[in-house]
Amino acid sequence: MSARKSVATAFMALSVLACGGGANEEANTRADAPATQVFEWKMATTWPKNLPGMGTGAERFARQVEAMSAGRLKIQVYGAGELVPALDVFDAVSGGAAEMGHGAAYYWRGKLPVAAFFTAVPFGMTTPEMNAWIEWGGGLELWREAYAPFDLYPMVAGNTTLQMGGWFNREINSLEDLKGLKMRIPGIAGEVWQRAGGTAVVLPGGELFTSLQRGAIDATEWVGPYNDLALGLHSIADYYYYPGWHEPGSVLEAIINIDAWNSLPPDLQAIVEGAAAAINDSMTNEFSARNAISLQTLVEEHGVEVRPFPDDVIDRLREISEEIMRETREDDDLSRRIVDSFLAFREQAKAYQQVSDVAYADIR
Repeated sequence: MSARKSVATAFMALSVLACGGGANEEANTRADAPATQVFEWKMATTWPKNLPGMGTGAERFARQVEAMSAGRLKIQVYGAGELVPALDVFDAVSGGAAEMGHGAAYYWRGKLPVAAFFTAVPFGMTTPEMNAWIEWGGGLELWREAYAPFDLYPMVAGNTTLQMGGWFNREINSLEDLKGLKMRIPGIAGEVWQRAGGTAVVLPGGELFTSLQRGAIDATEWVGPYNDLALGLHSIADYYYYPGWHEPGSVLEAIINIDAWNSLPPDLQAIVEGAAAAINDSMTNEFSARNAISLQTLVEEHGVEVRPFPDDVIDRLREISEEIMRETREDDDLSRRIVDSFLAFREQAKAYQQVSDVAYADIR
């Protein structure tokens, strides 16, 4: 299993090698590629080019891999629409048009309904809990099993932390206010929104501003203050709601075409996994720091009105989310095992949080 700790890059590469680095056993026993061979990969992303946090994180990952490999693995990063449309990344990497992708698993729910559990589930787990489940709770093995039929090898490569509830041009005072409200919201959360009476729309980040500005949608969630400020959403929406019930700790993924992955010698595989672990920590810390600063800017400099969702809205959204999770569990044996693993870990985490983070936040 790959390391998930921020340490010196050389140590990361060695530590991943020491525990297998998730590398395919065949790859470890086959004849290694010459140490001088240079690999050139394309990475397609679902983010606008150089979007703060996610887009810049993908760029940092590519630079780190090239530096750690002494130039033996070069990764060219493409923003959404530069190589393929944002929501075509999964197919592009699966089919070999790009060796690698960076995105979020819930975008592929139409192809693999249970994939959303590896990004975010409404009322699911927070960032530390998701990282713990994936690395130490069996999530990674299930994730790789789920993606194997698509010739994809996934790994954690970032997290946006707890998100905001979104931007609205209509006040939300009760469940009645959700009826007919068109909101950009993907994944299981979109299905929850539909069942609650709203209309869910899936759009890539690059289309949010114009869609909200033109009235094609009435509301949108994106990430949080750091990204939302960069996209200028505060200039076209009246209300900023919280909490982010829909994405409590959104995992970002690096997906690699399995043939491209197996073509790498073990040391380069270890470097890729080490760099992914590093960018996961770095991006998590970046969002934690920048969200706090950006929220202050939105409120104090732009007069943004921050509001909580009403209790009855949250209660109903939670009920629907639990229904959908139970339904997803019934799709097939793999879905059952993934959902059961996720829910069991969530319950353990909730119990501990009551006497740790939650208790500490109350006394602080």
